[in-house]
Amino acid sequence: MAATAARVKALRGAGGRFRWRTPVVAGGVRGAAQDAAGQQDYDLLVIGGGSGGLACAKEAAQLGKKVAVVDYVEPSPRGTRWGLGGTCVNVGCIPKKLMHQAALLGGMIRDAPHYGWEVTQQVPHNWRKMAEAVQNHVKSLNWGHRVQLQDRKVKYFNIKASFVNEHMVRGVAKGGKETLLSAEHIVIATGGRPKYPTHIEGALEHGITSDDIFWLKESPGKTLVVGASYVALECAGFLTGLRLDTTVMMRSIPLRGFDQQMSSLVTEYMASQGTQFLRGCTPLRVKKLPDGQLQVTWEDLESGREDMDTFDTILWAVGRVPETRGLNLEKVGVNINPDSQKILVDDREATSVPHIYAIGDAAEGRPELTPTAIMAGRLLAQRLCSQSSDLMDYSNVPTTVFTPLEYGCVGLSEEEAVARHGEEHVEVYHAYYKPLEFTVAERDASQCYIKMVCLREPPQLVLGLHFLGPNAGEVTQGFALGIKCGASYAQVMRTVGIHPTCAEEVAKLRISKRSGLDPTVTGC
Repeated sequence: MAATAARVKALRGAGGRFRWRTPVVAGGVRGAAQDAAGQQDYDLLVIGGGSGGLACAKEAAQLGKKVAVVDYVEPSPRGTRWGLGGTCVNVGCIPKKLMHQAALLGGMIRDAPHYGWEVTQQVPHNWRKMAEAVQNHVKSLNWGHRVQLQDRKVKYFNIKASFVNEHMVRGVAKGGKETLLSAEHIVIATGGRPKYPTHIEGALEHGITSDDIFWLKESPGKTLVVGASYVALECAGFLTGLRLDTTVMMRSIPLRGFDQQMSSLVTEYMASQGTQFLRGCTPLRVKKLPDGQLQVTWEDLESGREDMDTFDTILWAVGRVPETRGLNLEKVGVNINPDSQKILVDDREATSVPHIYAIGDAAEGRPELTPTAIMAGRLLAQRLCSQSSDLMDYSNVPTTVFTPLEYGCVGLSEEEAVARHGEEHVEVYHAYYKPLEFTVAERDASQCYIKMVCLREPPQLVLGLHFLGPNAGEVTQGFALGIKCGASYAQVMRTVGIHPTCAEEVAKLRISKRSGLDPTVTGC
């Protein structure tokens, strides 16, 4: 502790602020204690230029603090690179939603003749044109983030950071140039990257991940998606919607952690739209054939039998790992979960080192969702600037899985509610409904379903809402406010619906599972 105090004291300037010197030479940094032409110091240093880190940095700068952001993207094993903005902007929410929209448009074109549009021939899809448009939009967002940082006088460093001591990091640029940066407070917001199943022969050499799929210049063709996460199902969904031969290989259950009744309906709908599923299977090896195709051998876990097929593309969607290994956290005593490699934090987002914080996907026990990282980052900045004492509330966070039939949810799943309160204390109201848009086009609405999970005792507090249907995110967002404010079933039933919409069906949920009555909506 004495040594640490001495180092900190040595870094402080006359005003008590942290200072460092960065004499950069061909061989690297000569040392922070030596004189240099330039001298810099920051109140806040954010490691990671994703949604959470940028929100935290911009908020602190807006509140008068001197802020720096360091961000560096290691190319994927396939060599894919991208700019400032993190996973969501570059290889997540934004390109995913745009490609999902492209797939939905294909469905609308097929519906169009039912509504009188005389589509005289089959309409082909041009992957290259779609990808270029999506990538151009992403690049515009990269540029927008750079401009926003500049406008708020946040210093941006495109360098890979690791800790030197509790208040200082070393940054290495692409060309090898090193820079030392120090700050009073440091926020780690490095996010995560897709996991490769390196134990499978050929997986790394011949597969891609969500880091690559959105940046492909050419169509992936016949694709095998390995995994059962929302990333796997969303990607498989839009690939099928773009009329590509798509198979999902799942080892166990789909959408682990989500309500399992809803998850089953999601995959049922996907299967009805043409996505093929290999359930209870695990890949054994991937081999590249002379014609360039990929031969995949897998095992059926129930029978033990091996089978194989060929694909143009293998997309691994088997989980994500936090970007914490290269930060040298052990050097400064920041504790991590040895299994997940995520950083342990308290309710103030503080790590085991009081002035070092972690937010977003790199932090243990946090939802891996962009909006939660953004809000957590802003609230943290406000606390560090003594503007507020508010803590991030991670309960009742809404989210949506953008599968072909979208699944929005907020609050507890039915399984979680029963586990927490007991089956006898839980009432579930539900309905199968048909969106008006599906009627003229004669679309199958078998999986359009809503359920509201409530406490049984009046006034029946709403514990969770699950919505499967068109525009699920838009529907769920509105009801999330009510649930966050403690809405009861009685209050929802007194809410007037907007007709004709899918959302109004939530305010018409009269039939409980316990009653055993048919929950199919048959009229207005």
